[in-house]
Amino acid sequence: MSTAISPTAYNYKVVRQFAIMTVVWGILGMGLGVFIASQLVWPELNFGLPWTTFGRLRPLHTNLVIFAFGGCALFATSYYVVQRTCQTRLISDSLAAFHFWGWQAVIIGAIVTLPLGYTTTKEYAELEWPLAILLAIVWVVYGLVFFGTIVKRKTKHIYVGNWFYGAFIVVTAMLHIVNHMSLPVSLFKSYSAYSGATDAMIQWWYGHNAVGFFLTTGFLGMMYYFVPKQAERPIYSYRLSIVHFWALITLYIWAGPHHLHYTALPDWAQSLGMAMSIILLAPSWGGMINGMMTLSGAWHKLRTDPILRFLVVSLAFYGMSTFEGPMMAIKTVNSLSHYTDWTIGHVHAGALGWVAMISIGAIYHMIPKLFGRAQMHSIGLINTHFWLATIGTVLYIASMWVNGITQGLMWRAINDDGTLTYSFVEALQASHPGFIVRALGGAFFASGMLFMAYNVFRTVRASNPVEAEAAAQIAVVGAH
Repeated sequence: MSTAISPTAYNYKVVRQFAIMTVVWGILGMGLGVFIASQLVWPELNFGLPWTTFGRLRPLHTNLVIFAFGGCALFATSYYVVQRTCQTRLISDSLAAFHFWGWQAVIIGAIVTLPLGYTTTKEYAELEWPLAILLAIVWVVYGLVFFGTIVKRKTKHIYVGNWFYGAFIVVTAMLHIVNHMSLPVSLFKSYSAYSGATDAMIQWWYGHNAVGFFLTTGFLGMMYYFVPKQAERPIYSYRLSIVHFWALITLYIWAGPHHLHYTALPDWAQSLGMAMSIILLAPSWGGMINGMMTLSGAWHKLRTDPILRFLVVSLAFYGMSTFEGPMMAIKTVNSLSHYTDWTIGHVHAGALGWVAMISIGAIYHMIPKLFGRAQMHSIGLINTHFWLATIGTVLYIASMWVNGITQGLMWRAINDDGTLTYSFVEALQASHPGFIVRALGGAFFASGMLFMAYNVFRTVRASNPVEAEAAAQIAVVGAH
């Protein structure tokens, strides 16, 4: 058999590249997370060096997990899904290749600049202006490839998963470009084009919608393809998927001010953010319920299919964290929870429980198909990974809940004469056991990624380029 790629075959090369890098960046990003969590238990792990301090490495951890691990998972799955549901090859192999290498360049740039202290200081938007411009260019190319492929589709219908991926691409571009408007003063220093409360408002319009569109809408696109595929059941309600899509993207964009309660932001803006956050519960749970109900008649498969287990448990965590978020947006709850570890726990309920688990399930689903294998090298290792990930996530979230409520109550406790009952250091001492449990939970989760890497390595090694390319050709024939 010739190894030449048929022009009618799907472009699985870029999907394979992004899928492999999802695993690589997952290990590095989560490993770094365990390291900085350990620094809070053992401060000596700073090693007395400026570039290994928590303040320098924490933004690198968030960038690696969100943009390197999460981004590569979104790119791999969106390119896989758009080709298979549109029954056509990506519109341009060279642009897709530029997207892959350009994105890896952005991540390497983050790895170099953030520990050196080059930062805008904006949450999830720390990359300085040269890298921000490169990211914007790479992102526009991604949009051209994705939407160009949809334009040349062979099917009349645009599958709902592509609507979610499309919204994630368009809104992320808008958020990134608007929030990064700045005045460069040197090669690695710029100042925001906005000032004061306006800058804070635009930052959290960006910051919360990075969660809302990058970490929610994009991954719902993933859910709408891989849950029905792995369960071998049609999506429960196509009508619900459309209703919750439009409700989600209409409401999410307004929720950012809930990060700025009790600040200089106008009170009406805070209240609007709170109200929109509470209403957001409905479309969020619409997606979760639609995914869960897809398993009607297929629940028995959870006993034997650990990949499906990853996908379903991710929906459970999505449901939980999208209930918790609106509750934490209520001003009275926020007055207790904000600036505490409860917020950290909430973020990781979404990041580990929802984003990572659905990504892991999707990668396990794709890898055999991308490399022409019947299944992953070891189902037992997937089971091991599942339990490590689940236990790790629960330990992480529970420890941060306890820490957060403890911190909130200690910070607001006052004596009869109006003085504070506890010093900040006493609250920190009370948090120490929770820091230990968090580091342990993170270590559980990160170790699961090592099992995944070995499993993927053995699966890929068992294939050969001919089989891998034949898989792309067979997929096209099957689609037609």
